[in-house]
Formats: sequence, C-alpha cells, structure tokens
Amino acid sequence: MCSVCGCGEAEIVLDKDKAGAHAHGPHGHDHPHDHDHDHPHDHPHDHDHDHGHRHHDEGVIDYGQGAAGAHAPGVSQERMVAIERDVMSKNDAYARDNRRALAAKGVFALNFVSSPGSGKTALLARTIEALKGRLAVSVIEGDQQTSNDAERIRATGAPAIQINTGKGCHLDAHMVGHAIETLDPEPNSALFIENVGNLVCPAGFDLGEAHKVVVLSVTEGEDKPLKYPDMFVAADLLLLNKSDLLPHLDFDVGLCLANALRINPHLQTLVVSAKTGEGLAAFVAWIETSAARRAAALAKA
Repeated sequence: MCSVCGCGEAEIVLDKDKAGAHAHGPHGHDHPHDHDHDHPHDHPHDHDHDHGHRHHDEGVIDYGQGAAGAHAPGVSQERMVAIERDVMSKNDAYARDNRRALAAKGVFALNFVSSPGSGKTALLARTIEALKGRLAVSVIEGDQQTSNDAERIRATGAPAIQINTGKGCHLDAHMVGHAIETLDPEPNSALFIENVGNLVCPAGFDLGEAHKVVVLSVTEGEDKPLKYPDMFVAADLLLLNKSDLLPHLDFDVGLCLANALRINPHLQTLVVSAKTGEGLAAFVAWIETSAARRAAALAKA
C-alpha cells in the first residue's frame, strides 16, 4: 500500500474562473522528522527476517502475505503496519471533516476511481450535461500533472479545480479538503471527485465521499476485478464503460461482471458508453436516487 511510498505532496491549481491565481502550493501535513529512517545496505538474503512474501509451487512469489500486505525494501512488516496506521488515521480524520462540511451544505460527493484511460473524464462531462437543470455539479480533478481534465470539465460550464499530485499516486482527504474550501460547492449540489488513474492506492483512502464509483473500460480485460480486488471491494458502483467498442473486441461482459460480483457481491453494475450515451440515463437516475437517500438519512440524523 502506498502509505510507505512517500507520496502525498500536491499542488492545487485553482479554478481560473473563480480565482486569478494558478497554483496553491504544497500543504504541510505536520510530519515529524525525528523518527528513524532505516536504510540498510549490504543486506544479505540468507537470514530469517519476515519480508512478507511466500514462494508458491506454481512459480509465483507473493509479497502480499505479511501483516502489512505489501513489501518495501529494508522496512519490516511491523514498521510498515505502524506507518500505515499512522497515515490512515490522519487521513480518516481529514475525511471526517470533509464529510461534515459536505453534509452541512447538503453536497453529495462521489469519488470516481479507475486505471488510466478508462474514459472517466469523458463520462463525467457527459453526465454533467445530462444533469443540467436537474442537479448542479462541481468537480475536483486529480492527476500527477497538467490541468487538461479540469479544462475539459469547465467546458461543460461546471466549476472545476485541479489537484496535481506530482509523484503522488492518489488523492488524499487533506488535499480534497483544501480543494473543497476553494471550490465552495453550491448547497444541495453534487461533487464529483475524479481520482488519479490508479486501481491500487486510491482504494484505501477515504476522501469524505458518499460512494466510490469504479470505472472499468471494456478494453482492459475481464479479469481486472480479480487482479485489483481492493478497489472493487471498496466501490459501491461499477460503471463498465466504452460499451460502443464491444463489437470490435473479444470481451465477455457477463464474465467481467461475474468476476466483479465474486469480489463484491453487493456491487451495483451498469454498462455505459460516454460516446453514445448508452446507460447514461440509468446512471443519472442512480445519482439522483442516491443523493435523495443520503439527504433523507442526514435529515434523520
């Protein structure tokens, strides 16, 4: 998991229409530097240290078997678990703050996650167009570099803010909290958060959203849910995108959805196309219904 990879510094690029500046700069995370950084060298491999991996007879070395479920050279499983707990507890505190701020304004937030090239941005742009006159939408865009996707969203008329994560491979709740403050979504609106293209690290980071929506394209292979199970376990809705390409591909929709439901039996699924609009009405209905349910639940709380 990426809690040991050192990512997290981000540049927030302000919405050009709402603020004249182009960057907000990195934000500190109160990260103390008085701890030990172990960087062993001349590290022999004929000892009994727990590296969290296991050899399988079928020719597989599995590095997900240790307590941390991951591997980092020179870092023990115990140290990795301690780091992960520290990082995640701080992230979860920011996520709770985000959730309270969004609830206070009646904002319904969705966290869109996928691998690169799944068609997330095109799908969000088409969805925003379909929701015009029905539900106001603002967007937080996450990428390592450029503001290309935020500019595509602004072309629909929706306000958008870009978060550039640099070497970071996901958005975290602290970044998103700053973006929410700057973006200032309308009361009783929807907030779409387009995460960095990555099916691994974003699965573990709560941003304060109501639901994670995983977008998978038909060009990626039916076994993606089996290869990246954590993301599909974390999601509430799967959008199988680019259905317009199915006549040109050897792709088994039924097998893909079965694999996803094998990982998460509670996962809702829709087959969609950002190009043709297939399934878009059903997705818009899901957004409106889910937003209404969440508003009712908050009213009772």
